Amino acid sequence: MTDISLRFEPPFARIVLNRPERRNAITRAMWRALPAIRAAIEAREDVLVALVEGEGAHFSAGADISEFDEVYRDAAATRDYGDAVQDGLRALMDLDRPTIAVMRGVAVGGGLGLALACDLRFCAADAHLAITPARLGLVYGHAETRRLVELVGPSRAKDLLFTGRRIETEEALAIGLIDRRIETALEETVLGYARGLAELSQVSIRGGKRAVDAIAAGMSQETPGFRALAEAAALGPDFAEGRAAFAAKRAAKFAFRGPTAPLAHG
Repeated sequence: MTDISLRFEPPFARIVLNRPERRNAITRAMWRALPAIRAAIEAREDVLVALVEGEGAHFSAGADISEFDEVYRDAAATRDYGDAVQDGLRALMDLDRPTIAVMRGVAVGGGLGLALACDLRFCAADAHLAITPARLGLVYGHAETRRLVELVGPSRAKDLLFTGRRIETEEALAIGLIDRRIETALEETVLGYARGLAELSQVSIRGGKRAVDAIAAGMSQETPGFRALAEAAALGPDFAEGRAAFAAKRAAKFAFRGPTAPLAHG
């Protein structure tokens, strides 16, 4: 078993951090594995939702501190490590289908950054979260800081970064850091939600993901790419099936499994 594994259970892919003895602390090699994991998922038409989870009792305790003497030994090593983290986070953010972080136990530092890179975060009620660079003398990276600001706003992001304090799930839900707080049956709840996504139009879901991400990244007005995306959906087979199903008062059976092109920002 590798330190990070990819398991295909169509219509799901499971990205699993496999270091339970270290509370799934994330190594440089694990960050570097994420771009290839993205490519492997996108190559599968039968995989519609990706779940990111930790083996055992915890999501992730963050970056593996035992590597710090090596990955921060000099300027070149520091840059290389930073590139590995940012490339890994961007690979997860740019995955063309929905991603859900399945969070239990601790989700701290870089581990919480990994969860922030997902589209949604479903969290066990007794989990706890923290963003801890101020406790180490580090600065949170760009990708994870941007997502933090998008989710909770500038002032709350500063509070969390300044203090490094433990965040209970009630507060995390209230401020938008997580999307669901699950009292019991976390796994069953996530799988039920993901199955629901798999039954809907992937044209709509993937197009919606690209549109939201583009707007969050600064697309303040409609671009030709955005217009083309919407018009292609309106002329496509999923909408035809959706209309026919609505008229016949039956459940739609969407067959589309292909890619949705990214939108140009503007």
